[in-house]
Amino acid sequence: MNPKWDKPKSKISASRKLSLKMLLLTRACEDLEKEKLEREEEKVRYLGEKLPPLQLSGLSLDELQKLCKQLHEKIDVVDEERYDCEHKVVKHNKDIHELKLKVQDLGGKFKKPALRKVRVSADEMMRALLGSKHKGSMDLRANLKSVKKEDVKQDKVLTSEVGDWRKNVEAMSGMEGRKKMFDTGGGAHLKPLTRPT
Repeated sequence: MNPKWDKPKSKISASRKLSLKMLLLTRACEDLEKEKLEREEEKVRYLGEKLPPLQLSGLSLDELQKLCKQLHEKIDVVDEERYDCEHKVVKHNKDIHELKLKVQDLGGKFKKPALRKVRVSADEMMRALLGSKHKGSMDLRANLKSVKKEDVKQDKVLTSEVGDWRKNVEAMSGMEGRKKMFDTGGGAHLKPLTRPT
């Protein structure tokens, strides 16, 4: 066997690895619980500073109005801070997205962007493909087959003579009833019945 491909044997036994993993997991759980408690304490402390308990008993109407105005001013300040924080978060998210794209570009992994449709004429396309070699304009209609008007009229005359369905019905039908039905227009949408020969 090739010694390069052999895995080196671990110096720590499997049971020791398992016990270390268990210790790390219990330590991580304890840290998470501590972090939760610290957040709750910080929240209570912050609310205690910013929002002292209100003493409303024994206040006159003017004093209550002044208190309401003070509370409205504090609410406006908090709303401004909240808006600023939200704006910062949106800006940071955009920056993170741009940095991720730069990292992807540097790493060689590239996501294809969504392509949009662009109208380009044949001349512009040929100039883009061939560059300076392309000379003159390319008229696509000039390469189409030209048809003479006399040929078209002759084709129409031939098809009208051969394809007149009334003549076929008169020639093929021996029954007068069928012919009358076609003449009156009642069965104009029906195909004429013909017998195979």
